[in-house]
Amino acid sequence: MNQSYKPGHVDPILAAGDEPASNASRNVYFGDILEARMSRRTLLRGSLAAAVAGAMATSLPFGRALAAGNGAPSPSIGFKAIPVGTGDSVVVPEGYRVQTFIPWGTPISGSMPAFSLQASGEDQAHQVGSHHDGMHFFPLDGSSRDGLLVLNHEYVEPRFLHAAASGLALDSEGFPQREDGSRDADQVRKELNAHGVSVIRVRQGGDGQWQVVEDRYNRRITGLTPMRLAGPVAGTEHVMTKYSPDGSMIRGTLNNCAHGVTPWNTYLAAEENWSGYFANEDAEIDRRQARYGIATRAEGRYQWHRAEGGADEFVRFDATSRGDSPRDDYRNEPHAFGYMVEIDPFDPESTPVKRTHLGRFAHEGVIFAPAVEGQPVVCYSGDDARFEYIYKFVSARPYQAASADGSLLDEGTLYVARFNDDGSGEWLALAPGENGLTPENGFADLADILVNARSAADHVGATKMDRPEWGAVDPATGQVYFTLTNNTRRSEEQVDAANPRAENHFGHIIRWQEDGTHAAERFQWDIFLLAGDQESGRDLNGEPLDQDAILASPDGLWIDADRRVWIQTDISESVMNTGIHEVFGNNQMLVANPETGELRRFLTGPIGQEITGVVTTPDQRTMFVNVQHPGATTEAEAFAAGELTSHWPDGGNAIPRSATLVITREDGGIIGA
Repeated sequence: MNQSYKPGHVDPILAAGDEPASNASRNVYFGDILEARMSRRTLLRGSLAAAVAGAMATSLPFGRALAAGNGAPSPSIGFKAIPVGTGDSVVVPEGYRVQTFIPWGTPISGSMPAFSLQASGEDQAHQVGSHHDGMHFFPLDGSSRDGLLVLNHEYVEPRFLHAAASGLALDSEGFPQREDGSRDADQVRKELNAHGVSVIRVRQGGDGQWQVVEDRYNRRITGLTPMRLAGPVAGTEHVMTKYSPDGSMIRGTLNNCAHGVTPWNTYLAAEENWSGYFANEDAEIDRRQARYGIATRAEGRYQWHRAEGGADEFVRFDATSRGDSPRDDYRNEPHAFGYMVEIDPFDPESTPVKRTHLGRFAHEGVIFAPAVEGQPVVCYSGDDARFEYIYKFVSARPYQAASADGSLLDEGTLYVARFNDDGSGEWLALAPGENGLTPENGFADLADILVNARSAADHVGATKMDRPEWGAVDPATGQVYFTLTNNTRRSEEQVDAANPRAENHFGHIIRWQEDGTHAAERFQWDIFLLAGDQESGRDLNGEPLDQDAILASPDGLWIDADRRVWIQTDISESVMNTGIHEVFGNNQMLVANPETGELRRFLTGPIGQEITGVVTTPDQRTMFVNVQHPGATTEAEAFAAGELTSHWPDGGNAIPRSATLVITREDGGIIGA
């Protein structure tokens, strides 16, 4: 007999599965630095733009020197803003059209099994996964009408995944479970296979509609796919398990949020809120798990370790020390998660690789600076949890286009950011012997530092941020942007004339300029946007946001070839359309001008969803955007009664499904222009 279950206590503003705060260090909080950086008048009125321009008037890469707002072409924003939306539909500006594409369950490989709630776990391994997120279009032969669409599937809502969940009182985290605590093995297999990444060949037909092409490139990478570990952590005692006694392999990738695209044209999937999937009943939990939110508990997010039959592929989610050594159990299984996973979309037989030198934490994604021949490869990543950090990796070997591959990410230096109150910043090396990272201080070697990247960042004095999410690099100026989604833990005692916000409900966007090339160890920073309503939100000029520009919880971020800054929001379903968040309506996507600060709403989504993932074809005339977890606002009792808040995209009485939007202009023009 099935019954509902929901593990753990969830902080009200956090989305399903988001990691609670686990940073107990005494490092400086970014809000305190922001107080010292600007007076209240500077923060709220027109001198903010001047502050940004002054702070960023530094030497730029590529042999040029540009100040913000001077020298780089300013992009056009040519559409009329749309209003806030609250309906169960997708709305775009006049002159644009939308095709709903590849919803969860779309067949792409094998025997092409059709979508069905009765589909098996093996069927799901050949279908598009659930909860679409970060995404990239890889053109074939330079085409803007034929290519590989690669997208992440962050997590699942089991109640929508299984026919057996019908009639149960399940919320967005609940799942069917037997009275003895066990779970149906094929349901667990289906949930694991609904995670991961989809690689899909897609093509635009003569009628303008996009279609899935049944092709050898198509494949699923899931929570069960064998993967190789590479870099300094591979082969060490940290990752030796019963499955891989030599610490070279791991099964699966989980909670893939944003992504990255390497200069050698491969895809990187981020492992974000992975720690909640693991149970651990050990009385003492060391920092390799405790600093990532794993505590002594018999429960995991979906109780996969309790799947009937005790198969090894499920038991591994129990990290309890049960054998004589790490080679006899899965105490080390969590240490092989929290990385960026490299996937070659053009080689369907290739094994995904976890690049451990990029650090282990809740990776939101990774963004690469433009690669320059003969210079190091540089990439940035945020740790998406409250009071966590922003990181940068600089390769040891220079980029050579003719020979570059993922091994460039296995040797180099991982840095973490410190933001100073005068608008300067520095990158602190997380390397043996540097900044106090010595055996005497508890960091044995490089592998130990990388597995414990958060603890190393604590030790060197990095700045605690408000949930660093997606990043983007301006292709003309080299400026780096990061979204900071929210952090309601900020207290009233931290507010003064220089810092107007207690409880950062709405978030902001920071940007910085490196002092020279992107490999520099110092930078200049300032605030690009303060999200909020018309009372609290402020644009680049320090002016209040108008009704066409209000937003909360900026998350997804992308800068197109013409420098338009695309901003996507992720208001948690726990607060969406209620209280102080009611004014924002459903989650949305906006476009900003990086020079003027002009901001316009471009898209609103259906009920209960997050707008996430955005990319265009090379000609910029087709845009792909993802809609994740529509209907997540359906409460448990309503689900049991069949009263869902959303039926998007199929309508009628259908269950909601995550899907991709294909957006084009009616006149065939460039998106956003």
